[in-house]
Amino acid sequence: MMNVGTKELEDWINHLQGDSKNSFNRFKRLTEVITTEPEPQVGQTPKEVIWTKNKTKLYRYQPAMKKTNKVPILMIYALINKPYILDLYPGNSLIEHLTNQGHDVYLLDWGTAGYEDRNMKLDDYILDYIPRAVKKVLQTSGAKEISLLGYCMGGTMTAIFTALHPQLPIRNLILMTSPIDFEDAGHYSNWLDKRYFHLDKLVDTLGNVPFEMIDYGNKLLSPISNVYGPYISLADRVDNENFVLNWKLMQKWLNDGIPFPGESYRQWIGEFYQENKLIRDELYIRGHKVELSNIKANLLNISASRDNIVLPQQIEPLNDKVSSKNKTLHRVDTGHVSVVAGRKAINEIHPFIENWLREASV
Repeated sequence: MMNVGTKELEDWINHLQGDSKNSFNRFKRLTEVITTEPEPQVGQTPKEVIWTKNKTKLYRYQPAMKKTNKVPILMIYALINKPYILDLYPGNSLIEHLTNQGHDVYLLDWGTAGYEDRNMKLDDYILDYIPRAVKKVLQTSGAKEISLLGYCMGGTMTAIFTALHPQLPIRNLILMTSPIDFEDAGHYSNWLDKRYFHLDKLVDTLGNVPFEMIDYGNKLLSPISNVYGPYISLADRVDNENFVLNWKLMQKWLNDGIPFPGESYRQWIGEFYQENKLIRDELYIRGHKVELSNIKANLLNISASRDNIVLPQQIEPLNDKVSSKNKTLHRVDTGHVSVVAGRKAINEIHPFIENWLREASV
């Protein structure tokens, strides 16, 4: 048996006590982050409301410097979650990046649907709200042309709007992880199969579809990593204050969802996921046939290789459908949310979008 001297024994005990103290401090910090620390402030880029309709607001973000691009940008987000993901935090914001480069940026915020909005259809948003927002942007900016940027479902709605209005002065169309072809939507194709998913019963019963139901489905795409992964990562890096801040920002946005208006949800699942009408030129919006070949604007179409919400094969077929002479398919090695927020977005994707916009707007 090995003899251990007094000094060695004391060192060993001190080492164990140090590890125990460090573990306790890390656990205490972890508990504070999760339970008591205030949420970070989001959407801090200065803005003003220039138009409203029902719950919807149109924001204008003044350029942080002299306006250097004459074509204003209107951003359109999905009907679920909140659009401040586009302006998450100073230094981690697509909107801030563009305004810092002298762009005139606008954002259409749909607001939070109430039970009284359960009969709102995609037709209403696409044919009543977006056209008026476009008109207001052109009036406010004094510009003759406009750029549209749609993210996720907001990009799908933006593409439909652009296809239905070929006469409007839409110079540039930017779509970020926006589904167009629903033939293979991964797990969603199986889960939403009309033989098993009783869409009409769901909408007729609930009216608006709760965010929690949609969020649960998203988490099921990768349940272990989506449910437990964030907390394991936080426990591993709780001493890194920059990581903690970004963790809190992302968790705030991911858990800050809103209800999906019932009739819009019925259309979104039924006509897109279940029947795949858009890519087949079979979709009608308030009696108007949607033909993607009517899109002639300069197109930047962004897909993410690690996106399990909207798979690349749902995004990329659009480039073969449009009539645009200037069309770019830009593939990035990231996920659905990190395409717009996070280190890769800040260092690579935001600058790419800004450079593309500048060149396409000359």
